[in-house]
Amino acid sequence: MAGAAPRHGFCLSTVEVFSCFFCSVGDETLSLTHNPGAVDLEKVANVIVDHSLQDCVFSKEAGRMCYAIIQAESKQAGQSVFRRGLLNRLQQEYQAREQLRARSLQGWVCYVTFICNIFDYLRVSNMPMMALVNPVYDCLFRLAQPDSLSNEEEVDCLVLQLHRVGEQLEKMNGQRMDDLFFLIRDGFLLQTSLSSLSHLLLLEIVEFRAAGWKTTPAAHKYYYSEVTD
Repeated sequence: MAGAAPRHGFCLSTVEVFSCFFCSVGDETLSLTHNPGAVDLEKVANVIVDHSLQDCVFSKEAGRMCYAIIQAESKQAGQSVFRRGLLNRLQQEYQAREQLRARSLQGWVCYVTFICNIFDYLRVSNMPMMALVNPVYDCLFRLAQPDSLSNEEEVDCLVLQLHRVGEQLEKMNGQRMDDLFFLIRDGFLLQTSLSSLSHLLLLEIVEFRAAGWKTTPAAHKYYYSEVTD
């Protein structure tokens, strides 16, 4: 499965990438590999979320970094300060998601990308975190509302996240996935404000799910040649 949590421990390359992005945390980042308990991991969690809300490219990869830090803290310090701080901050942003969307569409799209990435990586007993299932669904439902479907950036985000975590979400709550796709199909069939690209993306994700969350060779050739053209 794409994006599945890696099975190795906390690696130096992750810290090096982290340091490049978060120089504001200073030398604390260098302690993550050796002594996570000595680092203000709640501060680190907030810095990661702040940066993820500003940089959608980074938000796509932040889950791997967060997973690595959680693994290091658990193994070396036997604690979960970082995970608790991360989930608390995600909840705060989730509760203010409408305000975030109104203030910054890019920030909203970055947030959805980030929370889906975290859902994809974080595991409890090798299962996705139940605490994130409904918040992730709620974000995707918001992206499937008529005003969001009129915006290509939000449609693109919706489709990308369903490609990433749709199958996992459906296993956790199939009824909500059915309801989400009712909305998507209604938008595809009835909404006149859809751009041609949005129309194509929505059709592709409907067929992707219908094929068991897989892209058939024929569908790949059709949709991706259309998008390229």
